[in-house]
Amino acid sequence: MIRQIRTFQCVVRCGSFSRAADELTLSQSAVSQQVQALENELGFPLLVRQNRRFSLTPAGEYFYRKSLVLIADYDRLCAAAASLARGGAPALRIGVLRGLSGGPFGEALAAFAADFPETAVKAVQGSHEELFAWLRTDRLDLAVSDQRRAFSDLYVNRVLAVSPCAAELSARSPFAALPQVSPEELKNTPCILLAGPAQQAEEADYWQHAVGLRSPFLFAETLEEARLLVSGGQGFLIRPARLEAPPGIAAVPLSRGGAPVTQTFCAFWKKDRPRAPAEAFADRLSAVIGRRP
Repeated sequence: MIRQIRTFQCVVRCGSFSRAADELTLSQSAVSQQVQALENELGFPLLVRQNRRFSLTPAGEYFYRKSLVLIADYDRLCAAAASLARGGAPALRIGVLRGLSGGPFGEALAAFAADFPETAVKAVQGSHEELFAWLRTDRLDLAVSDQRRAFSDLYVNRVLAVSPCAAELSARSPFAALPQVSPEELKNTPCILLAGPAQQAEEADYWQHAVGLRSPFLFAETLEEARLLVSGGQGFLIRPARLEAPPGIAAVPLSRGGAPVTQTFCAFWKKDRPRAPAEAFADRLSAVIGRRP
């Protein structure tokens, strides 16, 4: 019956038997037979069929909603039982640079969880230096961060993207109307950095020397807090240009000497650790980034 319920859910989600058949790689008649077999087992109709269209009966709508919970619980039950049979659940511990936990990272995390439901994923945010300290001391299996040093032979160093940077400013800022802006032009505007108290000095040092910022610095521990400061006109935030800015904030390309300021984002994991889960997640993150403009 579980298989029949999944087929019924797919039909409802897709809105047609033919699209469900394509998704399930079954014939349309096989999909129809499975739904009909489920109705026979239950003893009441789930769908009202009208030529090539259908609608849910009241009982069908109720059954569909409750079955989503049932199947989710069933999948968790199977994963937990399989974990016990193997002697414990495999886990992938991922660290991500502060401010990057949404967007492509979140999409890749969802794709990985769907493909590897038996693997428990634990994700934490940190600064560049925190992530590498945790990776070095085996508190993480994989880190997603920007490149700030030469690649080490002890790690797999997988480049995910070389992204132009943008300065996120209040839409009311005079700089918001410019086609691009330079660190020199922003020298009197505070730069907002994502860092906890212990990482503030190292973050400020990096952006001063690597990017040439001469701005005073403000600090926020979360992206949400930083963007509140930006919206209030208290400073600017440097972000990958490909990530969409929220309403009320303008993303202006950041350039230095006429050339775009860029960040190289990578996935890092130790070569002497099991690489399959880390590589599988990096594959999905790379695919998501590659699909985005």
